[in-house]
Amino acid sequence: MTEDRLTRLEALAAELQRMVEDLSDVVARQEREIATLNRRIGLLMEREAEREAEGGAIPLADQRPPHW
Repeated sequence: MTEDRLTRLEALAAELQRMVEDLSDVVARQEREIATLNRRIGLLMEREAEREAEGGAIPLADQRPPHW
């Protein structure tokens, strides 16, 4: 291999490694965000289940307007 070709391949390998590390960081951040959102959804579902068990009334958002 020529010196120039070897240098280009090394530069390409370094760039690809940086891109893989950047993508890994993005995936890790998204994994944390998804876990947080899943916890929040779970809490909201528990809260709604408790609300339904306590009152049993139709939520205001699901009631028909009086003009219907």
